[in-house]
Amino acid sequence: MHLRKTDVVDAAITILDQYGLADLTMRRLAGSLQVQPGALYWHVKDKQTLLGAVADRILAPMDEPVTTAEWQGQVTELAHRLRDCLLAYRDGAELVSATYASRLTTSKARERLAGIVIRAGMTREEADLTAYTLLYYVLGQTVDEQSRMQMDSAGALPAESTPLLETPDATARFDFGLQLFIAGVRSILGTRVR
Repeated sequence: MHLRKTDVVDAAITILDQYGLADLTMRRLAGSLQVQPGALYWHVKDKQTLLGAVADRILAPMDEPVTTAEWQGQVTELAHRLRDCLLAYRDGAELVSATYASRLTTSKARERLAGIVIRAGMTREEADLTAYTLLYYVLGQTVDEQSRMQMDSAGALPAESTPLLETPDATARFDFGLQLFIAGVRSILGTRVR
């Protein structure tokens, strides 16, 4: 079998979904691909580089076109898309958060968010801060949401504390925070809105 980088990333995502981030090791990955661990290093420099490639794959839907014309709708759509990307994979939020912290994933999603608010009238400096703030909001909310769901599925939460019965639910809480964020951006833009 001729091993390609996409094969390595695909197998890493499978392990992530089956076992979680803590068990995504180079040894396990090599075993799943039926190669020696050293063979992986032809395709990825080290585990951190592998995690960056996995994060980029998780975030691939962020590159798809937005369907809304005005900046508020675009920000909302991309924030929800980011959340959906993270929730689509076990420990997806934790993995992406770690790779953003170590600057191992591409910053296309952040750049895209910054571009939206620049076109709405923000300066580049304000837009960068805005994009980072939204990125960290989504990551934080989603890490918490995934952690609670995993704790619940493992029976680590009392029955009355299950996230499935929380009111408001995780999406409603996410939307409320997003509305606050957009109101803040609107306030900063003030009369600069085009």
